[in-house]
Amino acid sequence: MGWMNKLISLTLPFVPKPIVGVFSRPYIAGEHMSDAVRVVRELMAEGACATIDVLGEEVKDREKARNALANYMRVLDVIQEEKLDANISIKLTQLGLKIDKEFCFENIRTLVKAAKNHGNFVRIDMEDSSCTTDTLEIYRRLREEFDNVGTVLQAYLRRTIQDINDLLPLKPNLRLCKGIYVEPREIAYKDKVIINKNYAYALEKLLTGGASYVGIATHDEKLVWEALRIIDQFNIDKSRFEFQMLLGVDPQLRRIIINSGYKLRVYVPFGTEWFAYSTRRLKENPNIVGYILHNLWDKLRGHKQ
Repeated sequence: MGWMNKLISLTLPFVPKPIVGVFSRPYIAGEHMSDAVRVVRELMAEGACATIDVLGEEVKDREKARNALANYMRVLDVIQEEKLDANISIKLTQLGLKIDKEFCFENIRTLVKAAKNHGNFVRIDMEDSSCTTDTLEIYRRLREEFDNVGTVLQAYLRRTIQDINDLLPLKPNLRLCKGIYVEPREIAYKDKVIINKNYAYALEKLLTGGASYVGIATHDEKLVWEALRIIDQFNIDKSRFEFQMLLGVDPQLRRIIINSGYKLRVYVPFGTEWFAYSTRRLKENPNIVGYILHNLWDKLRGHKQ
C-alpha cells in the first residue's frame, strides 16, 4: 500500500478542492474557531487534551503576520472562556520569521506573555531546516524571560543530538517528532531504521538527562514501545512527559495509550488555509493517506452492518 499512498498524495494538489476536503476532514477540525472548540471537547471526553493550531505559514507581509498574532490571541481567550484543556502551537514563519527575525521575535514574545497571563503555554513548531537555527535562538531568548514556552526537535536531523546537549541545561519543554520535511542527506538521515534509533536515543537523553519535559510525538507503534521501554527502564515519572498525536491519525492507538493511563495531547489544526496544509501534509507524509483510507473503510463497514 505504500506506493499507492505515495501516488495519491502526489496527485492531490491537482485534485479538485472538495475531494481533497474528503481526505483532510479527519485531521482538520474545520475552518472556524467553533470547529476547534467542538473537536477539543470531543477529545476531552475521550480523555485527551489538545494543542490548537491556526493554519498558515510562510507569511510574506507584516499585516498578515499581525493578523495571525491577533488570531492566536483570540484562541487563548477562547480556551480560557470555554475551559478547554488545550494550549497553542504556532509557526514562526506565520508570525514573520521570513520577513524580519526581530519583528517575529516581538510577535511571539507578545503571544507568550499573553499566554502566561492566561496560565497557558505556547509550543513553537519546527519547520524546515532553513528555520531550525533561528527557531532555537528565539526559543532560547524567550526562555530568559518565560517558562511557558517550548519548541520541537526532529529526530531525522543529524544535528538533533547536539541540539539536545545544548538545550538540556535550560530544562526545556520539547516535542520530539521524526520530522516530515524533505531534506538533503547532508542534513537529515534517510534510513528509517536509523531515524527510529535516533528518535529512541534522543528521547532517552531527554528523559534521563535532566528535568526536561517531553512531548513524545509519534504514530509509530515501534516508537511508542521504545518510549514505554525507556519510561519503565529508568522509572520516569508521568509528570515528565506526554504522548502527542495528530488529529485523525491512528485514533485506535491514541485510545490504547490513553486507556493505559498516559497523558496524550492531540494536535488540532483549523482555519481557512486547510487546503495548502492538507496537500503539503499528505505529500510529505504519504502514510497519512493510508490511515485516512483505513478510517474511511471502517466507517463504511460500520454503516453497512
